[in-house]
Amino acid sequence: MENNQTDINVLIKRRYEELEELKNKGIETFAYSFDTDTYSEDIKSNFEKYENKNVKLAGRIMTIRRMGKASFANIMDQKGRIQIYLKKDDIGDNYDAFRLMDIGDIIGVEGYVFKTKTGEISVHLKSLKLLAKSLRPLPIAKEAVDESGNKIMYDQFVDKELRYRQRYVDLVVNPDVKEVFIKRSKIVSSIRNYLDNKGYLDVETPVLQPLYGGASARPFVTHHNALDIDLFLRIADELYLKRLVVGGFDGVYEISKDFRNEGMDRSHNPEFTMLELYVAYKDYNWMMNLVEELFEHICSKVFGSLEFTYEDKQINFKRPWKRISYVETIKNKTGVDVITASENDLRALAKNIGVEIAGLFGKAKLIDEIFSLVVEPELIQPTFVVDYPLMLSPLAKKHRSKEELVERFEGYIAGREICNAFSELNDPVDQRKRFEDQVKMREAGDDEAQQVDEDFLRSMEYGMPPMAGLGIGIDRLVMLLTNQSSIRDVIFFPQMKPQV
Repeated sequence: MENNQTDINVLIKRRYEELEELKNKGIETFAYSFDTDTYSEDIKSNFEKYENKNVKLAGRIMTIRRMGKASFANIMDQKGRIQIYLKKDDIGDNYDAFRLMDIGDIIGVEGYVFKTKTGEISVHLKSLKLLAKSLRPLPIAKEAVDESGNKIMYDQFVDKELRYRQRYVDLVVNPDVKEVFIKRSKIVSSIRNYLDNKGYLDVETPVLQPLYGGASARPFVTHHNALDIDLFLRIADELYLKRLVVGGFDGVYEISKDFRNEGMDRSHNPEFTMLELYVAYKDYNWMMNLVEELFEHICSKVFGSLEFTYEDKQINFKRPWKRISYVETIKNKTGVDVITASENDLRALAKNIGVEIAGLFGKAKLIDEIFSLVVEPELIQPTFVVDYPLMLSPLAKKHRSKEELVERFEGYIAGREICNAFSELNDPVDQRKRFEDQVKMREAGDDEAQQVDEDFLRSMEYGMPPMAGLGIGIDRLVMLLTNQSSIRDVIFFPQMKPQV
């Protein structure tokens, strides 16, 4: 490692020397602009249209092959790579300047499109402009052949932690990574398109909140100096979106950043992206149908298929999804009815099946952990788990025909929760009691229990229409649809431990 760092330092020193030499030659090393008119992939996919036509491109040098008075190089732009051909007779002094350029430098080029004798689509340069000098060498993978004829790759940028920390390098040298994030953008756009076409309003609600709520989680706390008060980064958008429904909007949604002060693993990052949708006069049965339709829309529009591979699992999003009972499924797996079981019974069951019960307070937490262990891993194909215990759902409406349950569903795919939805509670008297029960749970030691939000209750007292609500974790959805095993692979800049 020490020798490698020494080599890098030598290369950086040489690049700074080249920078000074370019400046001494009167060559601009960090340009202000460059007008482009096409991308590499446009040329390569429509050669007949571009052959012998003049084009302007900009991109990063990824390979160089120098040959006296002529050279070849590959430049990479947003859409891909293309070869450029440079001759001293064509570009004059800029050819000498090119000798001071390196892999990683960003250049603008102008020339005509042609094919080389080997059939490679290329651009024959008439002019070249240095746009940004790269002063640090890229970790470009190199290829060698051993004595047995086997290809060996080295100097690859494969260290996961380093890739997350230096995503800007990761995107340059690992093209597949860029494709994941392009797909992410298209997934989010397809969601907005679907919801906008339904007539729902895309809104914004506060990130800084005087009282956090809408989910069971620990918040991040910050301080507002001018008001001299503590504020919380939102853990959910729910309570503010519902206020807007009270105000007269029949359908509102927000795709936003939420923050939860919790542990990190392959499916959790403290800063994450959520879709929340609330539609007046609907219930959770209606919302299940919308989710099925939404997922088919995303898959068809972005990927052109309803069938996906996630890790070693084949997933099919074709409607209808399977629907199973939360309580009955646990009972079938364990023989225990979690509604009638005592807390001691649940503790014994949890311990027996391997749940870590230290720090778990109350029946709700125990039930949730039991479900996570015995049911979730088997929910591979898209499945709605319906009708949750009331104690797990302080914001959901009581089931219209089943005691101790609420009208709630969660969607599971590949063993992970992908969405959560309710027939939303709109009775302010019942809601106040639920909040007060949460306060008791907090006093008993559950630091993720919700608080009494008096302003939200006041909004309900003005009259809240019945409604269906939905939350979808965008990061997990992108993981699933792009076959990524870690949430860090679908977030540009995931949270990391500080480097020592």
